Amino acid sequence: MLTAVASGFILAILVALVRRISSPAAGWFLAALPACLAAYFSSQASRVWRGGPILEHHTWAPGMGVALDFRLDGLSLLFALLITVIGAFVLVYSGKYLRDRARLGRLYGLLLFFMASMLGLVLAGNLLLLYVFWELTSISSYLLIGFENQRAAARSAALQALLVTVLGGLCLLAGIVLLGNIGGSFEITALLAQGDAIRAHALYPAALSLILIGAFTKSAQFPFHFWLPKAMEAPTPVSAYLHAATMVKAGVYLLARLNPALGGTTAWTAALVAVGVVTMVGGAVLALNKTDLKQILAYSTVSVLGMLVFLIGLGTPLAFQAMAVYLVAHGLYKGALFLVAGAVEHETGTRDIGKLGALFKSMPVTASASVLAALSMAGLPPMLGFTGKELLYESALHAPVHAGLLTTAAVAAGALLFILAAAAGFGPFFGGGRHSGADVHEAPSALWIGPLVLATGGLVLGLAPALMNAAVRSATLAVAPAAATPVDLALFHGLSPALVLSAVSAGGGLALYSLHGRLIVAGDGLKPLAQWGPASIYDRAVGALNRIAVTQTGLLQTGYLRHYMQMVIVTTVALVIAGIVRWAALPQMVGPVGPQFHEAVLAVAIIIATIFAVRSTSRLAAVAALGVVGIGVSLIFALFGAPDLAMTQLTVESLIVILLVLVMYHLPDFGVFGPRRYRLRNLIVSAAGGITMTLLVLTAASVQYAPPISTYYVENSYTQAHGRNIVNVIITDFRALDTLGETTVVAASAAGVWAILRLRSRKGFFK
Repeated sequence: MLTAVASGFILAILVALVRRISSPAAGWFLAALPACLAAYFSSQASRVWRGGPILEHHTWAPGMGVALDFRLDGLSLLFALLITVIGAFVLVYSGKYLRDRARLGRLYGLLLFFMASMLGLVLAGNLLLLYVFWELTSISSYLLIGFENQRAAARSAALQALLVTVLGGLCLLAGIVLLGNIGGSFEITALLAQGDAIRAHALYPAALSLILIGAFTKSAQFPFHFWLPKAMEAPTPVSAYLHAATMVKAGVYLLARLNPALGGTTAWTAALVAVGVVTMVGGAVLALNKTDLKQILAYSTVSVLGMLVFLIGLGTPLAFQAMAVYLVAHGLYKGALFLVAGAVEHETGTRDIGKLGALFKSMPVTASASVLAALSMAGLPPMLGFTGKELLYESALHAPVHAGLLTTAAVAAGALLFILAAAAGFGPFFGGGRHSGADVHEAPSALWIGPLVLATGGLVLGLAPALMNAAVRSATLAVAPAAATPVDLALFHGLSPALVLSAVSAGGGLALYSLHGRLIVAGDGLKPLAQWGPASIYDRAVGALNRIAVTQTGLLQTGYLRHYMQMVIVTTVALVIAGIVRWAALPQMVGPVGPQFHEAVLAVAIIIATIFAVRSTSRLAAVAALGVVGIGVSLIFALFGAPDLAMTQLTVESLIVILLVLVMYHLPDFGVFGPRRYRLRNLIVSAAGGITMTLLVLTAASVQYAPPISTYYVENSYTQAHGRNIVNVIITDFRALDTLGETTVVAASAAGVWAILRLRSRKGFFK
């Protein structure tokens, strides 16, 4: 499994190095990797279904209790197959759909990078490792949504998706840390076995809330749903892969994965069912007045994601089976419909359903794929979507609480999805009077082969759903080990309440579809209400954040070095004084301080030179006074037994004085800057800084937490470091990392100077 994940990253890096890939055949070549990975995971299916999870361990950071652990069970296998199969078709599709793009190689690399990140997420056996891949999917999603970064709309959509998902990711990280502390481990296998202890812990509500926020933001649950439709600014293959089949289901995967550890409580059930129902119905309602194919499909995806969360929240074995079936059905039909939308736009130049129609004769293969996928989305037999919808209704009918209300909501969502399926899957290809289709021809094979295979897969699995029995049972066991029940999927179980509800939702959807035009107009009239919606709140929050940043920058980033120094000094004084007062760490002076005569002379000389440097109106005189201060400090070092420091200080001081004289010789005399109150403020800040540092030094000198380190240096300098010069040994051996850091700073500064000089010589930067 590590090889499977790593191969995606390696190929992504290699492809990204190729600046321009113009051949559509490159997509077919690159699709070989996800195809091979799909074959590998398929070969492990029988072993997983019969023998249970496959665990793989690789040492990573044993000191932190973190390892590269991977876990392949029924749930992760289902996701891995969706990721690799749909990924292969998306790569083939991208090669033709974006063949004229100059950065196609970059897109290939990002798609492969995302595929590897998503595989790592669903295969991770450690929560910290899962979080790493979780954030990698957010980063790759940001880059893919903003791929056409020359457009402001694409940049805005990418930033919105990043901010929302990263905010959720931070909450998820905090929840993972709490969960790890509760369970004593970050290993998923260990945590899933401690469900009762975790749910009884005092930190369970906090961990649950944080993890739910992370999952809801990633899977576009209300009120975080708004980022997904806007992400349709991404190229169509990106939308099909990330926002229909894979990334947006990461939150669903996380909830399903942690169900044995966190599920079963009232808080869990109430949160998932409530949020899921609102998202399920609300997403479909918001799609009714949309005319852009991708927008319709995006909002319908939000609706289905809510449906999956709702099913996990119900917590019954039948609901988990419905979740697994609908997960596959949605991945197949929604991936196909997104790719169809791209093919239609590719051939007609538009995605507006008001301008599309009568395309069946011109694009028969694409139309066939669209019809099959739309039938599955509408929940009509003999498609897999029909089986999933019946399981949904059956789960709602047998819900532990509020069965009637939940069933009504599920049927309403089913009817609305029927309308959306008809509008997006049937409307562009049938009917007349909107688009003659005379100037349109069938899309290239690379654009229709993926949709056709995916839609046909929904048909085959719908005709023979028993093929999924083992997969669904294994996935259900992974989500709820204690809820193992036989799985008997069939196209027709006889007349049942669920079948009646399916007919009701289909009939209601068909009736409402005749009013679709009026629904679009009615929805336009409700647009003013959007100013109170989550998307508007997000816009206002980002605007407020920008205004705060501008105000803060205006206050703090004045461009004057003296202001920056004042802020540093004031902050340091406040923190140090607060610490001294809080811990009552005032210096304890032992006896009176009695300096000798020569020491007092040096101190007075330094003070007089300092005052002269501050009061001087001549730069050269001020430099000379500073030289006196430096020489005085060097003499103090010499008097107190540090001749090496004295020589270093004297050498550096002499050099600085010479350099300052050479630099400042041609500068004018000092002037008076600012009124008296500003200079008084500067005096107060400077005095406070000096007094604070004096108190800090005296406090540090009066506290002894351990024996002096100097004794250790004396005893071990020669015997351990084999050096007679203690100072050199300290610098090169005992404090080698400090020296390395200082050397790195000097090297970085030198590199910066060298870069500036080269810029000046090449481009006349300073002219």
